[in-house]
Amino acid sequence: MTSLHPALILIAGALLLPFLRGNARNIAVLSAPTFALIALWLLPEGKLWQVQWLDYQLAPLAVDKLSRLFATIFLLMAAVGGLFALRQTSKLEVPAAFLYAGSAVGVALAGDLVTVFLFWEFMAVGSTLVLWSAGTPGAFAASKRYVAVHLAGGVILFAGIAGQIAATGEASFHAMKADSIATWLILIGFLINAGAPPLSAWLPDAYPEASWSGTVFLSAFTTKTAVYVLLRGFPGAEILIWVGIFMIFYGIVYALLENDMRRILAYSIVNQVGFMVTGIGIGTEMALNGAAAHAFSHIIYKALLLMSAGAVLAATNRRKCSELGGLFHSMPITTICGTIGALAISSFPLTSGFVSKSMVTQAAIDGHLQAVWLFLAAASAGVFLHAGIKFPWFVFFQKDSGLRPADPPASLRWAMIFFAFLCIALGVYPEPLYALLPYEVNYVPYTAAHIITQLQLLLFSGLAFFVMLDYLKRTPTITLDVDWLWRVAGPEAAKTFRLALTETRAGLAEIIEARRLAIADFLTRHRRPEGLLMRSWPTGSMALWVMVLLLANLAFFYLR
Repeated sequence: MTSLHPALILIAGALLLPFLRGNARNIAVLSAPTFALIALWLLPEGKLWQVQWLDYQLAPLAVDKLSRLFATIFLLMAAVGGLFALRQTSKLEVPAAFLYAGSAVGVALAGDLVTVFLFWEFMAVGSTLVLWSAGTPGAFAASKRYVAVHLAGGVILFAGIAGQIAATGEASFHAMKADSIATWLILIGFLINAGAPPLSAWLPDAYPEASWSGTVFLSAFTTKTAVYVLLRGFPGAEILIWVGIFMIFYGIVYALLENDMRRILAYSIVNQVGFMVTGIGIGTEMALNGAAAHAFSHIIYKALLLMSAGAVLAATNRRKCSELGGLFHSMPITTICGTIGALAISSFPLTSGFVSKSMVTQAAIDGHLQAVWLFLAAASAGVFLHAGIKFPWFVFFQKDSGLRPADPPASLRWAMIFFAFLCIALGVYPEPLYALLPYEVNYVPYTAAHIITQLQLLLFSGLAFFVMLDYLKRTPTITLDVDWLWRVAGPEAAKTFRLALTETRAGLAEIIEARRLAIADFLTRHRRPEGLLMRSWPTGSMALWVMVLLLANLAFFYLR
């Protein structure tokens, strides 16, 4: 176990699951990530696997505190997500999710860029299969758009990695500076998976189309793997501060406009990853610890929120906030768990979000980045509006929709309860999380200043929500953003081009047919008795033409 690769254990489990049924399958779903997690924690630090490839030294298995932190939360998410999906009827989804999760673990434990790229592409395959497993036309259409974006991102990343290896002569994965075309391409490839502008819309376009359990898996790996590689590859890159701030407010604005409960939470992923990207851009040890801690806690509370949304979707087959409400009457456990997730994402004291996100804002203060701190403070209030209040209010508490579904089956309930417990436990006692972080933590979250500041933001944000409730009530609409380019403008442009091409071909065909008919008519006319070829010619004319031909032949003979 001290030399087994945890990613390969989980991927092997993914390949085994299709051949199992009943209790054997359920046991395998729970045991594969558990064994992988045990194997992870038995690994010592260092480059444990090293391979010579061409002239380059590769390290497919390398462990340090940062990689262990992310691999741990990925495997924990795979285990609890598998528990939540035990009753999923699709035989493809969980194996695909384990391939997806195992590939994310592979990226986290990769010590070289080649291995990063290989597992990066396997992640794209696994996540696409998770989307396909939903089996709906909407999921299939979304998967095509999803694949297009991630194939483009993969090509960009491959070009950057190839250029970096050619420039440096080695393939190790370490901190870089965006000072060459190759490193810029690598940074862009990473940011596409993080949901950064201008392609952020791939995330809310694709994730809500997965099944009630598939979205839970999708929320955890792609964007947080991107956070991991940015942490390792580009710490302190100043441009990431402003990219992250854009993501924060982009996610808030569109989540406030959205009516679909899972699209609200998908936009919220972009928003929360923005906090992490901003912390990476700040680049101090406090900021990097905060970004890593927030990624860890975000996977837990966002999965919890999407589990509660998935439980509602599975029970009611409805996903729009305008069609839901009053579900707390018949779904108390789902309501409580969803509310805990909403408090955690809002960084409410005594929840995991408070002890992680506040590290990023503290790093902005310590770095005298006043403008950044103001943006982060305003964003914290916005998060409470769209995810902390809007989601649970409109889904569980607004005017009664008349729906009375029961809480989901036991496996779904226990998955939600476990993550709800972790949200509270890490918030009350954050030291185990802080001990996993890559740098020594000299930070106390529960000071009077931190608590009072955060409560002020949350209370005034809550007051604003209820004062403006009439304006925030959703209608059965769909909100498009940049994805309008490939969901509306692109198909319309393609349709216009096809129409123009069809008309051009028809016009050319008419012209060619008219010319053909004219030539045929000319030939036909001259083959009639009175035509040029068939009529009788006088003897004198024939003699004249014979003389002309002889003179031409004579001239050609002498000129030759």
